[in-house]
Order: sequence, then C-alpha cells, then structure tokens
Amino acid sequence: MVSQFISSHAVGLLGDIDFEFPEGIHAIGRLDNLSEGLLILTTNKRVTKLLFQSKVPHKRTYLVKVRNEVSPESVEALRTGVNIRIRGGEYWVTTPCEAEVVPAPQGLFSNKREHREYGPHSWLTITLTEGKFHQVRKMVEALRHRCTRLIRLSIEDLELGDLQPGCVREIEEESFFAQLKIDNWRTIQN
Repeated sequence: MVSQFISSHAVGLLGDIDFEFPEGIHAIGRLDNLSEGLLILTTNKRVTKLLFQSKVPHKRTYLVKVRNEVSPESVEALRTGVNIRIRGGEYWVTTPCEAEVVPAPQGLFSNKREHREYGPHSWLTITLTEGKFHQVRKMVEALRHRCTRLIRLSIEDLELGDLQPGCVREIEEESFFAQLKIDNWRTIQN
C-alpha cells in the first residue's frame, strides 16, 4: 500500500486498513510504494516540522537488502558520505551516517519480491539524520548495489518491533513525543 489515504491510482491505501482513524490524521515521513516498515500517523500537523524540518536532526534507521556482497570500503563510504543525484538534477554529498553489514534477519515478515531473487546479497542497517528523496536507495546505488528491500525500523526510539504489515499501534501522546525525542511537545499541541 502507499502511505496516503486518497489516490487517483488503483493502489492499496491506509484507509483500507481495518482501523477507525480519527478525522484529520495524516502520515509523517511517508514511505514510497517499494518500501515498508514504521510509519507514523498523527493528527498533530506540527509534528512533521519538529521531526523532519527542525535544526535538531532526528535519526531514522533502515534495514536494507542489496544485491551482491558489500565490502568494508563501501560501508565506510556510506558512513562518510556518498555523492547522490537529488531532485532538480543536482548532486549532493550525504551527511555522515551510521552503516553496518548485519546478518540476514530471522523471522522477518515475508515479502513477495524476495522469493524471486537469486545470487549473493547483503543486509545492512543504515541510520540517517537527513532524508532526501529515495536517499537510502540512491546511496547504495552510488556504490553499485541495487536495493531490493527497504524497511524502516525506527525513528529515534520509536521502533517498529514486531508490528506486522497493516497493523496499527496507538501510543499515548507523552510516550510518543518522548520516544521521538521532542522535548517541547506540550507547546505544539493542537
């Protein structure tokens, strides 16, 4: 599904989930239709600005499956910054981030595309504090690795955990802001 409630295309939508969402709810830090994982939904319109447009960077961690084996040199390049093409055709050197090769995850929910893949691959975790359009995919592609699976695991201390696709977990407001490390949450209430 796509991370929106309305679309002119014939795609799965958030509104298709069996959950009664409150009026005015919207997605923060949307995922593209080839990505999966943690998605925040809120009715507080100021959260997006505080989380993704503030001067204080907020960490987002992704589990990434790529084709072929990733070398230590490529991991170091990810950590120090790679040159990617961004919207408008200009190039951007990514901000240093955390990156490491990790073992293949066990018990990960299935993905239909995954069963068609053959050949060597690697799993990585990448933690960013910026979010250019398709940034993780572009970063690994700049190092000649095709991203075949991208799962957002967390935003700051708010974690996907064992939440399954299409499921919703409600979080109390105070805990929500604490996990996102937004200290002045009381001043941004609607």
